Amino acid sequence: MRRDNFTVDIDSEPDDDGTPTISIDYDGPSGTLRERLTTTTDGTLDADEIDVTFRRQAGADSGVLSLTNRLTGEFILEVVADTEAMQALVSAAERHDDDGEFEVRLTDSGGKSLVYEKRTLLVYDHDGSLLRQRSLIPGGVEL
Repeated sequence: MRRDNFTVDIDSEPDDDGTPTISIDYDGPSGTLRERLTTTTDGTLDADEIDVTFRRQAGADSGVLSLTNRLTGEFILEVVADTEAMQALVSAAERHDDDGEFEVRLTDSGGKSLVYEKRTLLVYDHDGSLLRQRSLIPGGVEL
């Protein structure tokens, strides 16, 4: 899957004190996204089986938002996202919930959506160093 098959909308100020949300729409070949979100044994990946990361790009106002399968390390998707919008989401998630809860909503080309409630979002600089103060890391989690 190519990055240009995805569009991202980051809602850091949801209505009625809702959960900050990263909405990712996929318009590529039918079924491809679902295949990457399906395990061979139990069906669709659960929220605790998916990692969300954001890697800033040097000299740019954007970076790469990635979702990976935590159990296998396999790539699920990458999409270009605005750095400022990602930081606004992190701040809003921290205000919404002490542990920084946010949602990732994935919608495939058939219009079917999956929603994952997440508490961890790791932000890296362009060299791959973790930016702890700009990340969502729940209390008690040691990296």
